Amino acid sequence: MADTKRETERKFEFTQADKKRAKQTRHEVPDLTGTAAIAAVSDQGTVDLDAVYYDTPDLRLAADGLTLRRRTGGKDEGWHLKLPVSPEVRDEVTAPLGDTLPRALAVLIRSRVRDAGLEPQVRLVSSRRVSHLLDAEGALLAELSIDAVRAERGEAAVSWTEVEVELADGTQPALLDAVEKTFRKAGLRVSDSPSKLARALAETGATPEARTPGADAAGAEAPADGTAGAYVLSYLREQRDALIAQDPAVRRSLPDSVHQMRVATRRLRSAFKTYRKVLDRAVTDPVGEELRWLAAELGVDRDQEVLLERIQTRLGELPRTLLLGPVRGRLRVWNNSRRSDSRRRALAALDSKRYLVLLDTLDALLDAPPLLKNAADPAPAVLPKAVLRDYERLAGRVEGALALTAGEERDLALHEARKAAKRARYAAEAATPALGKPAKRMAKAMKSVQTLLGDHQDSVVAREALHGLAVQAAGAGESAFTWGVLYAREEVQAEQRERELPEVWADASDPALRAALA
Repeated sequence: MADTKRETERKFEFTQADKKRAKQTRHEVPDLTGTAAIAAVSDQGTVDLDAVYYDTPDLRLAADGLTLRRRTGGKDEGWHLKLPVSPEVRDEVTAPLGDTLPRALAVLIRSRVRDAGLEPQVRLVSSRRVSHLLDAEGALLAELSIDAVRAERGEAAVSWTEVEVELADGTQPALLDAVEKTFRKAGLRVSDSPSKLARALAETGATPEARTPGADAAGAEAPADGTAGAYVLSYLREQRDALIAQDPAVRRSLPDSVHQMRVATRRLRSAFKTYRKVLDRAVTDPVGEELRWLAAELGVDRDQEVLLERIQTRLGELPRTLLLGPVRGRLRVWNNSRRSDSRRRALAALDSKRYLVLLDTLDALLDAPPLLKNAADPAPAVLPKAVLRDYERLAGRVEGALALTAGEERDLALHEARKAAKRARYAAEAATPALGKPAKRMAKAMKSVQTLLGDHQDSVVAREALHGLAVQAAGAGESAFTWGVLYAREEVQAEQRERELPEVWADASDPALRAALA
């Protein structure tokens, strides 16, 4: 069992001129009474903490800003995993104290640790003086901690004093700015280190290895700045990192996490195909197929999530007089039966050896990229051609779909056009850092086509689901009327999108957009 808490905090340290203060008592820290909404400061006493931090031998967790520790002492002793959310904000996942890392935490770092194993890296022993910062009603605004820290790594040891202010739930971050202003006047500044572990590693001579190397495994130099190879590899590394970062979010069922992880796999696959003049497809194609497998396993859960949201929205738009029978209960039972299976399938994929092999293969590919001759050319000479090839592919599919009469064949053609629009959009987005506004405008145009065709395809899928729900309702002796109404509305929605397509495509296929890329 694991619990999660979002923490927002700011760390402070004494300036060089005030180092002596750092060894003295809490009273050397200024009284915060009267700062912003702080009406009182309540001393909570001192507690001794002893924490051992774990990481891989090459410090993969630290490199990505994660910390994993086993801590004794204090009211929250146990295993703690901290995951970065944004600057000064982290999610802390905790599990009960034990001799071995609980599985609930182990799975959340699997995409980073893989088969490398964990080892004790740093021991932090702290004496923590705690105070509660209260408002006029006595409600907790934040917790003030003054830590006298001793860090041990092997034979190396360092000590320092650190001041921490952690906001209580519901307290606005502006309080931290007010506290900082008061602290600055007293000789404290915001700490340069994002965590105690980061400071301990830095001061004991341990530096986490960067994920992005400067040379490949064979010792060849990385592509020169400004080349097509440099831009493409930078984009691929960004998507690789996004995929890995979303893994724990998917396992925690965070909103939109499955979607974001799936998008990262699609962008990687698209880039391999789009920039085939930069990277050897003999190497990238097999990796692309494994990414396709992962996207498909994740897609079952994501597609059900999207479908449910669409049907719920449509139900909410209906007058109550058209809601006949236990429609919401029927929808809930239908979704629960499908979602539990899709969720298990997604997690099974993330727990599989095949998934870890894929991550290792991606790392190996980016460490020793299979660069072709064009990779050494300036980006403006290579990337526009790749983007325009994907545009031409899309143009052929859209024009082919528009030539068909309405029906199943046209629905399938529009779905293929949607996938081509997505690839063209990703191609332009990947090229934007190199090509600037022309690529950004092209990406926006391709997104407009993708959005319209996506809504059309969602309507096709929704109609199939609504037909199934109607059959189930009828079989259970319930009214199928409401499901029929929704089906008809989805038909109208799809027809409307098909009527809008020619105008949207005319804007997206404006020759000026393509000319600006050349």
